[in-house]
Amino acid sequence: MDTMQTLKMTARVNKDGTLQIQLPDHSGEALDILLVYQPISNQPKRQWSQKFLQTFGAWQGESLERAPQGEQQERDVLM
Repeated sequence: MDTMQTLKMTARVNKDGTLQIQLPDHSGEALDILLVYQPISNQPKRQWSQKFLQTFGAWQGESLERAPQGEQQERDVLM
């Protein structure tokens, strides 16, 4: 009995709605095919807004300092 294989690819569907997948290692074979698809989003990646970037260095109060963190308690070993 042959094992099931997984193939992940990005492909484009033709204008007539057909999708071509070539499997040269399986020429002439009968195959069971399971197709799971998800459209690729064409939305641009989110970027920092210009308004946000203009706030860099805008703090005019007294200097910000991190308070001492103290000692960390000892924890049990997980494994």
